[in-house]
Amino acid sequence: MGRANAVRILAGTTAILLVLASIAFALLYAAGGGSFGRAVEGGEPTDQALPAAIVRKRETRQTQTAAEFEVFEPKQILFGDLHVHSSFSTDAFQLTLPTAGGEGIHPVADACDFARFCADLDFWSINDHANSITARRWRETIDTVRQCNQISAGRAVGEGDPDLVSFLGWEWTQMGSTPDNHYGHKNVILRDLAEGAIPARPIAAAPPPGVPSTFNTGDTGRLALGLGAFALERGHDMIRQLSEIRSMERCPAGVPVRELPLDCNEAVATPGELFAKLDEWGHAATVIPHGTVWGMYTPPGSSWKKQLSTEQHDAERQRLVEVYSGHGNAEEYRPWVAATIAANGDRSCPEPSLGYTPSCWQAGEIIRNRCLSANEGGADPIECQARAVEARQDFVEADRNAGPWTIPGLLPHELHVAGQCLDCFQPAFNYRPLGSVQYMLALGRPEAAPGARNFRFGLIASSDNHTARAGTGYKEVARRQFTDARMGEIGGTDLVMAHRRPSEPRSQSFPATATTPSVAFLEGERSGSYFLTGGLAAVHARSRERNEIFDALERRETYGTSGPRILLWFDLLDPKAPGGAWPMGSEVEQADIPTFRVRAAGSFEQKPGCPASTTDVLMPDRIATLCLGECYFPSDQRRPITRIEVVRIRTQRGAGDEIAPLIEDPWKTLACSGDPDGCQVVFSDPEFPAAGRDTSYYVRAIESASLVVDADPLGCASDLGSEGRCLELDPCFDRADDDECLALSEQRAWSSPIFVDLPRSTTGVD
Repeated sequence: MGRANAVRILAGTTAILLVLASIAFALLYAAGGGSFGRAVEGGEPTDQALPAAIVRKRETRQTQTAAEFEVFEPKQILFGDLHVHSSFSTDAFQLTLPTAGGEGIHPVADACDFARFCADLDFWSINDHANSITARRWRETIDTVRQCNQISAGRAVGEGDPDLVSFLGWEWTQMGSTPDNHYGHKNVILRDLAEGAIPARPIAAAPPPGVPSTFNTGDTGRLALGLGAFALERGHDMIRQLSEIRSMERCPAGVPVRELPLDCNEAVATPGELFAKLDEWGHAATVIPHGTVWGMYTPPGSSWKKQLSTEQHDAERQRLVEVYSGHGNAEEYRPWVAATIAANGDRSCPEPSLGYTPSCWQAGEIIRNRCLSANEGGADPIECQARAVEARQDFVEADRNAGPWTIPGLLPHELHVAGQCLDCFQPAFNYRPLGSVQYMLALGRPEAAPGARNFRFGLIASSDNHTARAGTGYKEVARRQFTDARMGEIGGTDLVMAHRRPSEPRSQSFPATATTPSVAFLEGERSGSYFLTGGLAAVHARSRERNEIFDALERRETYGTSGPRILLWFDLLDPKAPGGAWPMGSEVEQADIPTFRVRAAGSFEQKPGCPASTTDVLMPDRIATLCLGECYFPSDQRRPITRIEVVRIRTQRGAGDEIAPLIEDPWKTLACSGDPDGCQVVFSDPEFPAAGRDTSYYVRAIESASLVVDADPLGCASDLGSEGRCLELDPCFDRADDDECLALSEQRAWSSPIFVDLPRSTTGVD
């Protein structure tokens, strides 16, 4: 009997264990598919329009300033943000998690409310990464943007002149593995919201062959994902996010866009294919490159020169470039590079130059120092030097921007100031000058492309905010919420830490077939010092109506600011032009001396808190969580404009022309009185007729210095000697959460260029 009981007990226990194991398996399997997570939704905006008096006050203030400047028949200057992400974007979702200090989900509806009630914008667009947008998310994005526009207008879509115009769009997020296949990020902005005027699905960027997605989970099994879902705080939501995205099937190639399934993921590898897809749809859309110098994802040695071709550039679709965002300034050209690429494709590490140390060079120094320290002074200096040379080569040979991965156990402070533009205005991280706006404007078409045009970009700025906060640059507050600084904290998450290795005194080559996700080696912590509150796009529009704003974008009658709402007019004076002047963005042929006029007025000083137009509508807790208690709240006092800087860029005639001598920055500096009423200057270029080159001119209106978040990202304590070396760093990413990392900086506005061409007969072009 005792033995029989034991057998029964054992059998019962086994059965229970099997049941428990089955339940555990089922739970893990379900969790690994995201069954227990909460899906991100588009949300519903606050159903309240701004008072008409607020809009009238904006217009009245501008009209008064324009009258003081004697602006002829002034258009309205409208301010907006054409680069905003919600938590639909995977990287933005990462910022919602507790491991990144997140605040929770930020739906598309938050961007609408923030644009209207916190930032007091005139227009905005949603630009989530297309590779994160499922069919459900696209439908909800469309619905939310339509609601936002309809609420603001107070009437049906398309029937009026709304105070906040909401545009639909997405980001084409291409990240090449090598300089040859890298094209970068571009925002697509659609003009219309009506049925039949919107693509059935956004068009994503297809990664180069063999390259995993930034957030790729590799071959991780569903059960392992389930374990992760239970182990991480809000892990179920994260797995739900990834599972929903991974469930999309890639659209079949070669099928007309209107015959593809609605729920497939449409992706193309090149800008040319993107333009072709947009042409196939036939809807009004503009494409705006951004992040063009951002070394966070741009391979060393990559150049915009390869995009100056009839295959990869559409001069009708791609008429603007984002010169500045919360990810830094992309304006300035410098003659140094992060890696040298020979004509045959061989890569090498350039030596340091004045004010710039390539990261590859610093990698060699790191390995040399580790080598010398490894044996307590007994190391062979010759061997350590050989390892330094090897490390530099390993760094530049690493595809997918994986140079930092080749230094095992690399810590942010070891790279010191390497890779950074130390004399640029609020520069992007790991600066790549061959993607700068100035470089683009100087490039000429190769002789092999007769009749083709060079880049003729107008300039805008925006935020690139990843917490659905459109137009955050109105006040320099809330570094961890109004900027993307918390992206640096992703470097400390389990996803990244799992790939950390111990420090070694020798570099390791990065295999081209490595499945390591790039989020593990993109220098997240160090980049966290380089995020800013963001810029604004400004347009000179005939009215506040959607088509007029879009037409201004198409005309390039635009400018960008580093956040403040500076008023700027820039014209080429010409008695034959309508009103006697050609505005910024114009293309003009003339043989005689061009004369220009600039008029600028500084932004309004801000009052603390939020105006009644916000506090009368939003509850206090909503203002505290969305606006962080601070809104656009202008006083009557304008900040002074201290000077106008003029940049002159002459266009290459042939591929052999050196770029640096063609870019004159600044060509002229014109002092202003500092009067808060603004500044007006006139200048000419007597050298233009004899120079024999098409030339572009743009201006910067510079405000008096003010405190700006992350304006001194490294906190460099400099040597007082002539070299100005950085002796000690106090980077923003190492600061306490309540430290805004404020530093003095001169905020500014960049006009779109005016392109002055010699008559075609003069240049020999028909």
